[in-house]
Parts: sequence; structure tokens; C-alpha cells
Amino acid sequence: MSHGASAAEEALPQLEKIGPHRKRLGLISVVACLGGLLFGYDTGVANGAEGPMAQDLGLNLLQLGLVIASLGFAAAIGALLAGSLADAIGRRRAILVLAVLFFGGVMLVIFSPGGGGVFDPVGFAMLLSGRIVLGLAVGGASSVVPIYLAELAPYEIRGSITGRNELAIVSGQLAAFVVNALIAVTVGETGGVWRLMFAVCAIPALCLFFGMLRMPESPRWLVEKGRTERALAVLETVRSKSRAKAEFEQIAIIAEEESGAKIGLGALLTNKWLLRIVAVGAGLAMIQQLTGINTIMYFGSRVLEQAGMTPQQAVLANISFGVVAVIGGIIALRNMDRIDRRKTFIIGLSLTTTCHVLVLIATAVFPEGHPARMWAVLILVVAFVLSMQTFLNIAVWVWLAEIFPLHMRGLGFGISAFFGWGMNGLLAFVMPTLLEWSLGGTFGLLAVVGVLGILFIYRFVPETRGRTLEALEEDVTTGTINIITASQRVHSRR
Repeated sequence: MSHGASAAEEALPQLEKIGPHRKRLGLISVVACLGGLLFGYDTGVANGAEGPMAQDLGLNLLQLGLVIASLGFAAAIGALLAGSLADAIGRRRAILVLAVLFFGGVMLVIFSPGGGGVFDPVGFAMLLSGRIVLGLAVGGASSVVPIYLAELAPYEIRGSITGRNELAIVSGQLAAFVVNALIAVTVGETGGVWRLMFAVCAIPALCLFFGMLRMPESPRWLVEKGRTERALAVLETVRSKSRAKAEFEQIAIIAEEESGAKIGLGALLTNKWLLRIVAVGAGLAMIQQLTGINTIMYFGSRVLEQAGMTPQQAVLANISFGVVAVIGGIIALRNMDRIDRRKTFIIGLSLTTTCHVLVLIATAVFPEGHPARMWAVLILVVAFVLSMQTFLNIAVWVWLAEIFPLHMRGLGFGISAFFGWGMNGLLAFVMPTLLEWSLGGTFGLLAVVGVLGILFIYRFVPETRGRTLEALEEDVTTGTINIITASQRVHSRR
């Protein structure tokens, strides 16, 4: 148990290690994580599809950057809207809405007219619209799925349960890289091959929709809406009866204390501690994006081509990014409930920043055309992705799902994700131009931001591991969490 654990955690009956309740929780997480799989595929498919798409549709660099970046910008809006939607209609129904958006977005993309290398304004508009719809779904999934899992999971294994969504994301990205490579090798990289690459994600979208029809609503959301009997019934499907009753009582106490109080945006604007924690959440989400991880997932093939690989070599080597991302995700899940979040963040940013500096050095030491240049860049970017997935990506989404009080969890997560996805979109828009300017210089800029990120986390980000959501809610709302964070900084210096 981490520093700052309260008597509330100690009072709960011991969690079952195995049994039907754990199996049921596992099934719920698998179905919900199809949203993460779609998130991953739709962000990763551009890495490999963007070249053939630009060639087929006659897009210049700015137009291509807009198509890729539109997903990130729309995801920012989607995260914000879906967070509030999940607070209003429930986590489960919000995920069903997102499944419909995933399917509709991919249909717009694959059926957009145009081709043959000639720019078609109508086809471009339809393609852009499809990417925007997909972005709304991706952003929504990034907000709602972690919240849904965190609210269903017991606090002892909340990190590993919630973190499964991030593992699903990187698995979706790996699937996109593999599918892209298979299609590129067997069909080629010309014509409408990019449409096939996008079309694959229609299948998990349908599976998510029909799967969520049979899944339960979040018990914490049900309590907040006064549906207490249903909430207890849901808890009893994923806990032993004694544990479900004890957790339900703690949830009900917090809900009763807050009955009649301001909720959502009203609560946020009238409580300086809630404003502070939302600002910290937004900062952490932006730091995650400023590592450049999604730049690699969008433009990894382009980075490797800049390093000296041929297009076919790059699309095949790109699979290595997806493989190590999944490996890192598995390691992260194993450690998520063993290592404090703050420590995980600082280790991760230290490693990723080191990789950025080494890429800068490698591109300076090995000039363009040098045979060692592409291998050095490949190895260092693989190390960067492994470090990112092992220590940062899963932990950030888990932390965001834990830190906000129930009455504004969707809103707080949505605001944080809005800033994160906004930064994602900005990076995606400028990255083709930055890479064209200087491969090493681009990674050098990311390294500078990484150093600033480490300082931000050390100073402002509180610990959440080993706490119930209700205990965290009380400390966040009263500002006690900031005193605990200050004591953790002192403890870490000793």
C-alpha cells in the first residue's frame, strides 16, 4: 500500500484472488477494451497508410498533416464531450455511442471519392469528415473506457484493470502496423490500398457495440443517480457479497455527503482544489503527448525513411514499434499495482528524454547516407517506445481515471484529455514539416520538453496508488492531497 492510505482501505474485506467474480470482471474489461483496440488501430493505421493515401489523393504535406492532425483535434473535443456525456447518461451508454461513431467514421473514410493522384475537393472533405468522426470516437474512448474500468475495479488491482485499456490501445496499433505491412507487401502501396487498411477497424467497432449491450453500468455512477439497489447488484457480480456490501457502504456515504452540493462544472468553478487538480491533469496529459509517442505511431515510417530506409523497409521495421509497445504494456500492467505512479512517471520521462538526446547525437554523428544512421535511429526509437509504454502511457491514463471526484470524474478526465489531444493534434500537424526540417533537431526539441515534464511531475503530481476512489475524492476536494504530495517530495529526497 502506498503512502497516505487511510483506514477506509484497511476496513474492506480481503479481495478474492480467483473465482467467478474475477472472471466476470475480466470479461467486462475485455469487452470495454475493444474501445481501446479501436483507439489504437485508428491512430496507428495512419502510420503506413498516410504515404499511399497522399499519393493516391494528390495531397501535399500541409493537406496530409491536416488529415492526420484532424483526428487529434477532434479527439480533444470528443474527450471533453464524452466525459460530460458519460456523467449524464452513464459510462456504458456513452461507450455504445462511441461504437457507432467508430463505425460511421471508417465508412466515411473508405468511401470518400477520388484517386489516381488527382486532388478532389469533395473527396478530401469527406475524408477529413471521416477522420473527424473517428477522432471524436477515439477521444471519447480515451476518456470513458478508463473511467468505466476504474469504477468497476477494486482498488487493490485498479491499476492493472484500468491499464488493460492502454494495452488494448498498443495492441490495436500493432495490429494496424501488421495489417499495413501485409497489405503493402501483398497488394502494393499504390491506388486505393489505404482504404483496405482503414476498413479493417469496422469489425471491432461492431463487436464493441454488441458486446457492451450485455455489460453492466458503473456501480458508482448508479449510486450517484440514486439507483442504489442496482448498484449493489452490479457490485455483487464482481465482488464477494461481504466485499460488495462494504464497498457499497463507502460509496453511499460519499454520495450522501455530496447530495445537494454542486456537481460537475459548478463544483469545479467554486473549488480551488478541484481547479488545481484539473490543471495538473491537463498538464500531465500534455506532457505525455509532448514525448512524441503518437508522432512515432503516426509518422514512424516517415522517421525511418528520413533515417535512410526505403519505404518498404520502413513499413516492415515499423512493426517493431508495435511489438515493443505491447511488451512494454505487459510489463507495465505487472508493475502498475506495485510501483507508485509518481515514481513510474519520473523513471519513464527520464528514459524517454535520454532516448531523444541520443537520437539527436546519432543523427549528428552519422550523416545522411551513412549505413549506420538508419540502424542507430531504429534502435533508439524502439528503446523510446519501450520506455514510454513500460512507464508512462498506461500509468498516465490510470492516474487520470483515479484522481477526480465521482461527481465530476467524466468532466475532469475530459478536460485533461482535451488538452492532451489538442497537443496531439498540434504535433501531428507540424510533424511532417519538422521532420523535413531536421530529424535530429525534432528529437532535440522533444528532449527539452521532457526535462520540463520531469520537474512538473516532481512538483505537482500527487500519488494515487493503493487508495480507494472515495478516499482520494475526500483528499482532492479538501486539498489534503497537496499536503501528502509535499511530504512525498520530502520523503523522496531522503
